[in-house]
Amino acid sequence: MASHDFDVLIVGSGLAGLSAALHLAPTHRVAVLTKRALNDGSSAWAQGGIAAVLAAGDSFDAHVEDTLVAGAGLCDPEATRFVVEHAPEAIGWLRELGVPFSEEGKEKGGGLHLTREGGHSQRRIVHVTDATGAAVQQVLIERVRRTPNITLFEHHTLVDLVTGTKLGLKDPACVGLYALDDATDEVLAFRAPHTILATGGAGKVYLYTTNPDTATGDGIAAAWRAGCRVSNMEFIQFHPTCLYHPHAKSFLISEAVRGEGGLLKLPDGTRFMPTHDERAELAPRDVVARAIDFEMKKHGLDCVHLDISHQPAAFLKEHFPNILARCAELGIDITREPIPVVPAAHYTCGGVLSDLAGRTDVPGLYAIGETACTGLHGANRLASNSLVECMVFARAAAGAIAGAGAPAHDGAHIPAWDESRVTDADEAVVISHNWDELRRFMWDYVGIVRTNKRLERASHRIALLQAEIQEFYANFHVTRDLLELRNLVQVAELIVRSAQARHESRGLHFSRDYPSLGEPTAPTVLVPRTD
Repeated sequence: MASHDFDVLIVGSGLAGLSAALHLAPTHRVAVLTKRALNDGSSAWAQGGIAAVLAAGDSFDAHVEDTLVAGAGLCDPEATRFVVEHAPEAIGWLRELGVPFSEEGKEKGGGLHLTREGGHSQRRIVHVTDATGAAVQQVLIERVRRTPNITLFEHHTLVDLVTGTKLGLKDPACVGLYALDDATDEVLAFRAPHTILATGGAGKVYLYTTNPDTATGDGIAAAWRAGCRVSNMEFIQFHPTCLYHPHAKSFLISEAVRGEGGLLKLPDGTRFMPTHDERAELAPRDVVARAIDFEMKKHGLDCVHLDISHQPAAFLKEHFPNILARCAELGIDITREPIPVVPAAHYTCGGVLSDLAGRTDVPGLYAIGETACTGLHGANRLASNSLVECMVFARAAAGAIAGAGAPAHDGAHIPAWDESRVTDADEAVVISHNWDELRRFMWDYVGIVRTNKRLERASHRIALLQAEIQEFYANFHVTRDLLELRNLVQVAELIVRSAQARHESRGLHFSRDYPSLGEPTAPTVLVPRTD
């Protein structure tokens, strides 16, 4: 089997991956692999916007401070300032590409329209109405498809990374990867001196999530197997307001709805956020999610209500056209009635430990976007800091690769994928059953509120699942479902181990057994075994 040879391999086609590809394309032959279509990742689902200091009364110091406060003492100050100071440049780059950001009306003097979201002290959210991610992705995809040096491999699922260590070489560097081609059902080898993981987060490890089906932690799990440390995996952000409706799979009600005056209420119309936090609806997401979880359990509710019907209909149509339209399709008129909402797993704050250039512990391997843990988010991500993190680190990783020069090795030979001892699975129901079991017990035991006992139960079940899945992986032909399940179970183990290691409640990690903040605090770092 001949391998596909490139200068850079990028796994993932969201904002981070496509941005990196465009930065590298003038000087490098780039392959972008994505396990479904180019637009099927989380970036296209991002409604709110991109945080950057652009207003006259705002400052880098204020944006840094807001990020540090939300991160509950665990943000890396250097990484935070690095992202904040490069954010305006990233917005400028997108505008040059043609992203149609919302602007103020001419009577207001023009310029970008900036909205405000929970945890921000200023209006600094650049957006395209309430569909920012989709608009940005559309522009990037069109540009990528027109760029000669970028080769796209859609419907190619990462199987595993290939390192010198795995090949028995002295040089431990990442030299490429194996990927499953859906069209041919073959596992192909891809070879390059530089590989960038931009595979997004792991929201599908939970039963309820705002994430698309692609968010199965592939890059985090593969990097861990390749020898990379991971950090802060206990900090899973639950978005407070996912639309509660049987026909509305994973539809997010943007943070900006609360930023523009939306009020959270019980079914009888009583507001409850002021009793939980003085910032009320504008409190950080972890506070709002726990408050909703508390009220739902206290009153035995299936959901709570988010009410913005007091705003003029024209205002809602201008600012939230997609939310208004989707709710209307489901029989909910947000101009006249509240929106039923529940918390749902939304963002993986931890990930593969990386530096300010996206470099991981394995030479030649980079991680950017939600896959990475840069230190920006700490114990809780500040709203709209994620898209800008994708762009800033995409540029940084591309710069590091461009400055790296020729690799020390000449490209190790990657052997053909060996399927001589496997057969087709005869019981695919095993995979679907295990997938469902995993997501249910992760929701019940490792959700918004945790206890030692729940974490122990989750750990026990994960160990049983891992044994079953590894047997399946060793004996049967790989499928995308099997690969995703293998990765999800690995990520679940990392989340539980990290949660068990943190004997305090901080940010997104809330434990009934350790309800107070501990001192001193430090990131949770897990180190893979090297035997």
